[in-house]
Amino acid sequence: MQAFTRLSGRACPLPLTGVDTDQLIPARFMKRSRAEGYGGYLLHDLRFDAAGQPLPGFALNRPERQGAEVLVSRRNFGSGSSREAAVYALVDYGFRCVVAPSFGDIFAANAVNNGLLPAQVSDEDGEALLAALAEGARDIVVDLAEQRIILGNLSCGFAIDPVWRTKLLHGWDDIDLTLSHVQAIADFVAADRERRPWAQPGRPEGA
Repeated sequence: MQAFTRLSGRACPLPLTGVDTDQLIPARFMKRSRAEGYGGYLLHDLRFDAAGQPLPGFALNRPERQGAEVLVSRRNFGSGSSREAAVYALVDYGFRCVVAPSFGDIFAANAVNNGLLPAQVSDEDGEALLAALAEGARDIVVDLAEQRIILGNLSCGFAIDPVWRTKLLHGWDDIDLTLSHVQAIADFVAADRERRPWAQPGRPEGA
């Protein structure tokens, strides 16, 4: 997984509250192979009309937002069902960070496990970022090491679970995180063997 330290890129506003996982990727597209990529189905029913044509007024369809790597939205982003495909759709589209005042718990965990940063800001900072984007701001900096977002003249901090922060900074999955403690685990096992020899599993005869 690619490490996330400091991202300088383009931001896209999504000024909606309660964007749920069924909106992020409608269930009818989840039968498709992940190898095909889910990015084309991200926010499908908001991005396209009934004939499958892009809606020109929707932010992700606007020319100046093409190539955006940071999505800025409102409270309760990623609520709803636990489908990990919602994160796949965001990542496959090209997003590396979602900024919002709150996230669905399972969505946020799935995001981190796929290298997507869920940056939690205050409601006030979230609205300030959305207002700046509505006025034409595009270029954003998200610094995970400093836990800071910079957009034009705006600068604000964001919150993230410390363990998630460590995983993203190093590009680790759960196995990598466990392996980072391998020496401490070995030291504990050795000390426990000395302290409680009677609790150690026995060896089969002849082993």
